[in-house]
Amino acid sequence: MLRRVADNGLSLAFGALFLVTLVGQAVAGAAEESEQRLDQGLDPVPLLDYVTSSSFAVDVMENWQSEYLQFFLYVLATVWLVQRGSAESEEPDQTGTESDEDQRMGASARGDSPPWVRAGGWRAALFSRSLGLLMGGLFLLTWVATSVAGWTAYNSEQLQSHADPVSWAGYLARADFWSRSFQNWQSEMLAVGSMAVFAVYLRQRGSPESKPVGAPHGDTGETG
Repeated sequence: MLRRVADNGLSLAFGALFLVTLVGQAVAGAAEESEQRLDQGLDPVPLLDYVTSSSFAVDVMENWQSEYLQFFLYVLATVWLVQRGSAESEEPDQTGTESDEDQRMGASARGDSPPWVRAGGWRAALFSRSLGLLMGGLFLLTWVATSVAGWTAYNSEQLQSHADPVSWAGYLARADFWSRSFQNWQSEMLAVGSMAVFAVYLRQRGSPESKPVGAPHGDTGETG
């Protein structure tokens, strides 16, 4: 049991941090909304009512979809684009999808290769793109969820101010939706680009996201 925990420590640790921060967001968000309601002479909002509201859903989904967009673009971009000297990049002469031999596909598949790789054909082709497809699919799902939750929250505000609600398509054409989307997306692009460049000149000893401490700045694709 302890070995299994140790072997999955990274996912377990971040899973626990995710739950802690999600609960923290819910508690802090409910407190903030309750303060606003009290200022308006209304009753505070119960925590359960807040976490099932469109306001909470849109805040959560906005963050999720921007993260999946980041990973989707990064997975695809690093196939073809390089950053010389970065541990986050392929070597400049190794861009592209590489040969079957390099990727251990087709005749180069091994006995311990994933079953779909050994099966070949459409299964191997699909599996060879499965990470990008999953990240792209999750981005689209969370984008749709964000738009629906944002639309519901927007119409709730419209009704409170005695204005007419809008259709889902009408909400997608509103500046409010795209302002919130671009606000999240630009921060992800900045973070990814910064990491690719910082990894050229800075090190984190023992991390596979960094080059070995003594590696020259020009070394590309080498991990510590």
